[in-house]
Amino acid sequence: MTSLRAFAVAGAVAGLAAALMPHMAAAQNGQTPSLTQKLNAYVGCINCLSARAYQSRERYFSWAAKSGPTGKERIIYGTYTIYDTSDCAKNVEKANALEPRDAELEAAASAYADAVSKLAPLLKDADDYYTQQNYKDDKMAKGKALHPQLVAAWDQFAAADRKLRDGVEAINDKRALEQLAEIEKSEGRQARYHVEALMIGAKRVLRAEDKEKPDIAAITQALNDYEATVKGAEAFTGAGGKAEIGSMFISNAKSFLTTAKQLMRRYRDKVPYSSGERMMLNNQGAGWMVEGSPPRLMRDYNQLVDAYNRGAKI
Repeated sequence: MTSLRAFAVAGAVAGLAAALMPHMAAAQNGQTPSLTQKLNAYVGCINCLSARAYQSRERYFSWAAKSGPTGKERIIYGTYTIYDTSDCAKNVEKANALEPRDAELEAAASAYADAVSKLAPLLKDADDYYTQQNYKDDKMAKGKALHPQLVAAWDQFAAADRKLRDGVEAINDKRALEQLAEIEKSEGRQARYHVEALMIGAKRVLRAEDKEKPDIAAITQALNDYEATVKGAEAFTGAGGKAEIGSMFISNAKSFLTTAKQLMRRYRDKVPYSSGERMMLNNQGAGWMVEGSPPRLMRDYNQLVDAYNRGAKI
């Protein structure tokens, strides 16, 4: 069974980057300006660089074996480059000096900037080599030499990316829960409360299913909690609250719930993908069409985030 994490190498990773921030605007009321600036610098690096870094690895391994290129491949695509990393490095250095200080988070940000800065020139070198088809002149000698360097750089980057995301998300989650408590205290469980609670629950489901070894009990609990939150939002809207929740937002929330349940059942029951489904999953941009798949879950989550950002209330 293919995990959600395995699909964080293509378009899905953009969703993961966006998933860091759906509550940040609301949470900023409880943050100092410098903390907001600090987190924005870190998230800016992720949103600018991570998707392309993972896509470069996906492109490379779409034609090269895990053991490396041989020169006998039927099709050689090469890899992708990533955007300039200098702004990320500068922004991280400035952000790390801001209050409140957090040694672990700052170290994670520095490790990210270092890893992505080391990856960038390797990808440029590889891209030039494959674009110019120099492997036809040296019998893939340089391609074979570059392979272990690329793998090590991608592995270092992926570890640093996950560490930084986890650190930012931990702060974001804490602030989101504090904000939710403030909303409930000042407004009661009205429309805004239900919308924010629903987004918190959706993110928990996403993370529960984004594991190397999915924990079915943890996924089921997150799904049960999220489903209860969806039903609460529907009941509130149906009761004719003063500020109703938009029907499109509710629809997106339920679509995400359906896909999350389908994916959980694939994990739980070890349901394999059909040959046709595997073809779509291997075709970048088509995986979302497979029901109960990681790309479909990411697509539905991103649509929910989009609905939230457009304004979930009528």
